[in-house]
Amino acid sequence: MLKIQTLNQISSRGLDLFPRDGYEVASEFSSPDAVVLRSFKMHDMELPSTLKAIARAGAGVNNIPIDKCTEKGIVVFNTPGANANAVKELVLTGMLLAARDVVGGIEWVQSIKDEGDNVSKLVEKGKSNFAGNELKGKKLGVIGLGAIGAMVANTALELGMEVVGYDPYLSVEAAWELSSDVQKATGLETLLSDVDYISIHIPLLESTKGMFNSEKFAMMKDGIKIMNFARGGLVDDADLKEALSAGKVSCYVTDFPTADVLGVKGVIPIPHLGASTEESEENCAIMAVNQVKDYLENGNIKNSVNFPNCVLPRSVCECRITIKNRNVPNIIGEVSTTLANHGINICDMLNKSKADIAFNIMDVNGDVNESVIAELESIDGVIAVRVL
Repeated sequence: MLKIQTLNQISSRGLDLFPRDGYEVASEFSSPDAVVLRSFKMHDMELPSTLKAIARAGAGVNNIPIDKCTEKGIVVFNTPGANANAVKELVLTGMLLAARDVVGGIEWVQSIKDEGDNVSKLVEKGKSNFAGNELKGKKLGVIGLGAIGAMVANTALELGMEVVGYDPYLSVEAAWELSSDVQKATGLETLLSDVDYISIHIPLLESTKGMFNSEKFAMMKDGIKIMNFARGGLVDDADLKEALSAGKVSCYVTDFPTADVLGVKGVIPIPHLGASTEESEENCAIMAVNQVKDYLENGNIKNSVNFPNCVLPRSVCECRITIKNRNVPNIIGEVSTTLANHGINICDMLNKSKADIAFNIMDVNGDVNESVIAELESIDGVIAVRVL
């Protein structure tokens, strides 16, 4: 019986995919085989020796100790794209709020609630104070063209906007999702100087922290409107406030508000609602559970942040071995020799690497007993061995 521990409320549509005859799901386990979570912070948790996988029902994994998991051979999954439509719709909402002063208008209308029969007249008289612009015909710059960025770009085109995209690391898979009408910026500086709206969709890394600062703001058009539904740390708050005060930035819509920007004119703070839809939570849970199941049952890895994608269809061989190891020379040779010495034949295999880590799936014929497993685990550089 495989034990699955949940550290947050996870949609039942996902958890119900764990078969009851082979899995036990609960929020309290002393020795789980896998953990499924959302935003629970695991950095201070003791990771039990039984733990083989952690699945984040969402994209961000900064609440999980990735390096520690890698050292212990624990595969960490996330669910990229599962919440993309929910975030995309909120980005578009943010753009509309930035274009039309809907927030200011609502606040003003609420302030005249005691005017009785004069409300209608006051609304007609005061509405001109909240006039804005249409999105159609404006130019949007999308920085980062992954699942969310590509959807934002494509939908903006449908709204009649001109769209320019920038992503130096654009994958072939992501490129297939992107409309051919999205213009490709030759560089970030070119994009920043040429657009009316900016939508940010890049990860928060040491290299991107505070990336949008006074230097970048100076490159932008006066009155630029910025959407940040990626991570708050990408924008330097102090430089942003100066840019807002000077009129360089006319509106900043963020799903990651900080105390520094609350109450600042021109800032529309949203309480991290990007993925907060029933559909998104269900999609993330389903994707997370399916990835954990496939890994525990078949050793396949898809959408891991610390191990390479490695998927091998099951063959007619007697059993399957998975091996996690340091990405150094000759380990596969030592593994093959060890298996051969025990009369075990490899009938199919797949080897993939990611930075300093490698993962192997081997379908074999022969008796893979505890003695063989111990010998494989003793090979210098091998992190973990599983027999399925």
